[in-house]
Amino acid sequence: MAKSNPVSRPWLFLLAAAFISSFVSAEPDGNKKQYIVYMGDRPQGDFSASSQHSSLLQAALGRASDSLVYSYKRSFNGFVAKLTEEEMERLADMEGVVSVFPNGKKQLHTSRSWDFLGFPENAERNTVESDIIVGMLDTGIWPESESFDDSGFGPPPSKWKGNCETSDNFTCNNKIIGAKHYYLDGDQPLDEGEFASPRDSAGHGSHTASIAAGRMVKGASLYGLRSGTARGGVPSARIAVYKICWKDHCSDANVLAAFDDAIADGVDIISISVGGKLSVDYFEDSISIAAFHAMKHGILTSVSAGNLGYGTGGYLTNYSPWSLTVAPSTIDRKFVTNVRLGNGEVYKGVSINTFDLNGEYYPLVKGEDVLETGGDGNKTSRYGMPGSLGGDAQYSGKIVFSELSNGWAFATDGGAVGSIMQWDSGNDDASTYPISAAVLDQDPGNKVLNYITSTSNATATIDKSIEVGDIPAPFIASFSSRGPNPITVDILKPDISAPGVDILAAWSEATTVTGYAGDKRVVKYNFDSGTSMACPHATGAAAFVKSYNPTLSPAAIKSALMTTATIISAERDVDAEFAYGSGQINPLKAIHPGLVYDIEEADFVSFLCGQDYNITTLQLITGDSSVSCSKEKNISVWDLNYPAFTLSTPSGLVTRVFRRTLTNVADVGSTYKATITSAPELNIHVNPAALSFESFGEKQSFTVTVTANVTKHVTSGSLVWDDGVHQVRSPVVATSFQSARDENFIGSLLSGESSYEDFHAPSFCCRGTKSPYMKA
Repeated sequence: MAKSNPVSRPWLFLLAAAFISSFVSAEPDGNKKQYIVYMGDRPQGDFSASSQHSSLLQAALGRASDSLVYSYKRSFNGFVAKLTEEEMERLADMEGVVSVFPNGKKQLHTSRSWDFLGFPENAERNTVESDIIVGMLDTGIWPESESFDDSGFGPPPSKWKGNCETSDNFTCNNKIIGAKHYYLDGDQPLDEGEFASPRDSAGHGSHTASIAAGRMVKGASLYGLRSGTARGGVPSARIAVYKICWKDHCSDANVLAAFDDAIADGVDIISISVGGKLSVDYFEDSISIAAFHAMKHGILTSVSAGNLGYGTGGYLTNYSPWSLTVAPSTIDRKFVTNVRLGNGEVYKGVSINTFDLNGEYYPLVKGEDVLETGGDGNKTSRYGMPGSLGGDAQYSGKIVFSELSNGWAFATDGGAVGSIMQWDSGNDDASTYPISAAVLDQDPGNKVLNYITSTSNATATIDKSIEVGDIPAPFIASFSSRGPNPITVDILKPDISAPGVDILAAWSEATTVTGYAGDKRVVKYNFDSGTSMACPHATGAAAFVKSYNPTLSPAAIKSALMTTATIISAERDVDAEFAYGSGQINPLKAIHPGLVYDIEEADFVSFLCGQDYNITTLQLITGDSSVSCSKEKNISVWDLNYPAFTLSTPSGLVTRVFRRTLTNVADVGSTYKATITSAPELNIHVNPAALSFESFGEKQSFTVTVTANVTKHVTSGSLVWDDGVHQVRSPVVATSFQSARDENFIGSLLSGESSYEDFHAPSFCCRGTKSPYMKA
């Protein structure tokens, strides 16, 4: 999801205050709400979804015609209905129903980035790349962008089963081969400026699509900043667009409808940069449910980790084991904006400032100094509170200093020429503003404040931004959500990281640089930061891997990306692998991983058996009445063939045994030897210590025994299988974090009554009730 930062996307600022309360859809019919009724896999053969769903509603409620909103029928089974809470509870008890949950609202969460990954423009590509179809679930797309031009493209591949909605002057081409929009939001009207079509009015969807699969466009920049070649990971691939997000939300009903179509349409990879509330179960979350069915059909789903890194909980919003969860990393350049004071001092700020004040100095004032009368005279304006800096022009022609990140908005409303903000939040990403602006850290901000208070005629100017190198890159952005996996702690999340900071990519010309009222800058390419930008980088890398390895399963592609990732140093991040997963994607290495950890649907089912899901539920989810959870088939979380090894315990000494199987995907046989790196608190033993493979597809199994003295949040090491050509690396992680199945605690976390530290407390374990479709 694009970073929910009120600075770079002002309209998202308006959502932040309502973040917790906005998950449930409006109640168009009195006390009825929209609920999603999930019924598992699509029945085999011909079946009438609407008839089945109407019959179920009739049996449960005594009526159906006025309740059914939408039926899912192409790739899995379920529907959306308007229900009272009592009716919802009745439906949840009906035979054939897996789960019922509110139609919640999820939120939206590159010229240099691919070069930084060691993936240059002239990298060798497979000719079948043009047969790869990337499914983008987002705010739509701006089809006129050069990034989506179809010059030189042939017709869509024959496997494509989708279609294109042509409305609002929207047309597809041989690059954008399919496009649909979804608005299953009850009786709520579209916002002004929205398109009832796949056309993008926000910019987010065009941005993510061009990062994943945009074609090469030379000379792309934002008013001269970062001029270069904009390109996606797979420029020759096709794009299928599913518009699920609108200016204020992306409903669960829309998410499921788009996945239902995308899977049936024949996409190869699905990318979704959105996320919602923390769920206590994999099958009460729309993205997790849909990604499971995508996996069943051989499609990997790439998801964003979330943008709750600073002080708002920090938890991941997408963490199912069958999806690829991506965190945002930095690249080796950043933007600096110099703030010059009238006393000759110069301070380096952070922003993407395209405005040029030509070195002219303007009066510099604190917020309260321009407040006319009334209010508290100090705090409201100084901290940029609503109503404190708007409504008259007595501070026009001034630069306004404030001590909060949204000070730019009130300065803009009041006609100021510039805004200087003091905000100590990491400042590792830059944002755009509708006026000349810069963000300062605490110390330089205090010096500016002292300058204002020590002179009667303080002045300042703000330079246009410049690009400088960022030597410590890559590291994980401070805004990124962190692991562990809140449901199954002993499965590493996030899985991997990819560039997500200050990314230049295509933009919608139906909006402006910031989307804020008064901003008149309409551009073709724009900068944005967030896990929304990291996710499509990983999507593009996954599509690149698939173009060279078309028979690899979703789990095998995920393994290839994780085990070949570039190592990120833990020195800058106390959360270590719970911040960056296995490391940063390395597309060129990932196409030749040597060995992979593969996971089939049956393995996930056995894992779910071991997680106490009941047989009836699993039979519905899989559509297989022969599924059983016998002792022989159940596997522990430590035996799921994941490309990482994670163990948890509240504290003290613990030993875990992991069983894994590697599959040879190299064209030749080879012998791999195990190399261990670990912290003193970890003892890692591998048996056998060498594995020999003679042919493609051959499998070899091994065990890893880890004894950990858990004394802190995260302690880690690694296991590398090395044959002299391939290095197949997996992190080994021990943590004191425990399971997050306590629904009451999660509710208090979301409401702000509990803290992230509480959420990570070792004593927080297993106090809540399980979902009704899990074993007691």
